[in-house]
Parts: sequence; structure tokens; C-alpha cells
Amino acid sequence: MVEEAGIPTVCVSTGRDITALVRPPRSYFINAPMGNNFGGAGDVATQRRILRAVLTLAVEAREPGCIVDDVLQWPVPFTFNPAPPTPEALARQLRK
Repeated sequence: MVEEAGIPTVCVSTGRDITALVRPPRSYFINAPMGNNFGGAGDVATQRRILRAVLTLAVEAREPGCIVDDVLQWPVPFTFNPAPPTPEALARQLRK
């Protein structure tokens, strides 16, 4: 409803594969552990930079479903190993 009213939205994501399946109107991907969508706690400079980039994307994005990757390099190694999506889940997403 928000997009239909002409208000652009941006998904700030730490799960690029999931974001690609869901296909929100605009997405900004941060390669960081879940819950750190705007960078680490207390890192005001990074948080401000990401917020500005997200607001710019909301205004300037022209391609539906675009995903912009942030340059952030998380300082500590992390992994997330989800189970692969089921064929049924993939089929549902492809129908969207």
C-alpha cells in the first residue's frame, strides 16, 4: 500500500539470497551479521553513511527490484548457513 501511494520503500538487508527471492521494490544489501543492517553498534559514521545511501536509493532507483551492495567489510569473520529453499518455496517466489 505504501508503494501504491507513491512512497518509495527500501529494504535494508543482510541476507542477499533471501532478498533476491523476495524481490522488494528496492534493496540495499549490507554484508554483515543479521541485526547489523546499519553497521556495528556505536559506529555512527558507518550508520550515517548507510542511511544516506539508503535514502538516496529511495529517491533515485529506477529499476524495480534493484539490489545495491554496500562496500562494508565486516571486521570479524561470520557465517550463516541456512538450509536450501524447498522447491515449493522457490516456485511461490517465482510466481510473484
